[in-house]
Amino acid sequence: MARLFGTDGVRGVAGRDLTASLALDLATAAAQVLTDGEREGPRPLAVVGRDPRASGEFLEAAVVAGLASAGVDVVRLGVLPTPAVAHLTDELGADFGVMLSASHNPAPDNGIKFFARGGHKLPDAVEDAIEARLGQPVTSAVGADVGRVTDAADGAERYIRHVVASLPHGLEGLKVVLDCANGASHQVGPEALRRAGAEVITIGDQPNGLNINEGCGSTHLDTLRAAVLEHGADAGIAHDGDADRCLAVAADGSVVDGDQILAILALELQEAGRLAGDTLVVTVMSNLGLKLAMRTAGVNVVETPVGDRYVLEAMRAGGHSLGGEQSGHVVLLDHASTGDGLLTGLHLLGAMSRRGLSLAELAKVMTRLPQVLVNVRGVDKSRAATSPEIAAAVAEAETELGDQGRVLIRPSGTEPMIRVMVEAAAQPHAQEVADRLAGVVRSALG
Repeated sequence: MARLFGTDGVRGVAGRDLTASLALDLATAAAQVLTDGEREGPRPLAVVGRDPRASGEFLEAAVVAGLASAGVDVVRLGVLPTPAVAHLTDELGADFGVMLSASHNPAPDNGIKFFARGGHKLPDAVEDAIEARLGQPVTSAVGADVGRVTDAADGAERYIRHVVASLPHGLEGLKVVLDCANGASHQVGPEALRRAGAEVITIGDQPNGLNINEGCGSTHLDTLRAAVLEHGADAGIAHDGDADRCLAVAADGSVVDGDQILAILALELQEAGRLAGDTLVVTVMSNLGLKLAMRTAGVNVVETPVGDRYVLEAMRAGGHSLGGEQSGHVVLLDHASTGDGLLTGLHLLGAMSRRGLSLAELAKVMTRLPQVLVNVRGVDKSRAATSPEIAAAVAEAETELGDQGRVLIRPSGTEPMIRVMVEAAAQPHAQEVADRLAGVVRSALG
């Protein structure tokens, strides 16, 4: 049987894969695992937030019912970004937090993710323990032991104050377009930027439960680019549906991706003496240009598998303060326990304001090498790591590319295919090498 938890909680089409009964059962199981079952003293406390998807309404009701029936007091946070739920899990002293969101996925999808005490993502072993509890008999609380449910009066305000207070420099004089992806940041995002001093123009700020991520947000940057150019803005910031991502657009319309944001923030922290261990944590998919720029700046780079949870694990294990992914998941561990798109955007704009430079100028700290990705489908991905033909082809390509290129061949985590990624100094060269390697993969594993 396939594992229920994926790389970021339990996710699927709401009402079909992710049903109300499954949400209730997951909440009950999580209550047993995350509060150590029965205990003396006050009832456990959980906070629950969601993004604006229509299905979040019934899923929230199911989760809250499951938690309260298991004897957990619940504070409903309403519509807030995922990192806000993580932060409030810690600030309110909750035993755990629950977020209902499918991030950048379309509106029919939804998901449930849990945060442990302190607002940290759960290790695989804890998720497995929750999954193992599903379907097991549970004794519901009765009488005075039943969990009580309240609504947070100041959850959004607490989060806004937190992210704005983290800024070392105000944003006065900057005109910013903020694309909220018709998602969870549509209220707290603009308010935080305005309090920090920026002039804010918002798009994607009219969620109706069905339009989240639809033609807007971090997965559709053309909308933001057009708005930045139309309004003559200094920069544009794009979030995804639950606002744990941040991508940007410069005044000239050029896209600034997660790797470039990481490079800018790494140098800001290094200059301030706050880049712990002079180290940046990234995934194997980060552009080689980022690593070359960090080498020049004297910043060490630690690589992890793809997934922000692996970045977080490496950061916490090594005591590092900055890490993230090309997709815009950026973790500023001095201020947040998980990726936070609003926090990232504020600090990126803060760097512009402090240095008096445009975003395009800041982004020149690294040069993105052309990157080509070819997906080879219908092959036996389990044999990729042991194929002598693939190993020989990769070694030949790496020799050919030298220190100005890179090859990465990895099995997809969710589909029967192999991903072939090649970076080189020139796009045609990268494409030629990628196509050649894809041919070897098809021949060796087909």
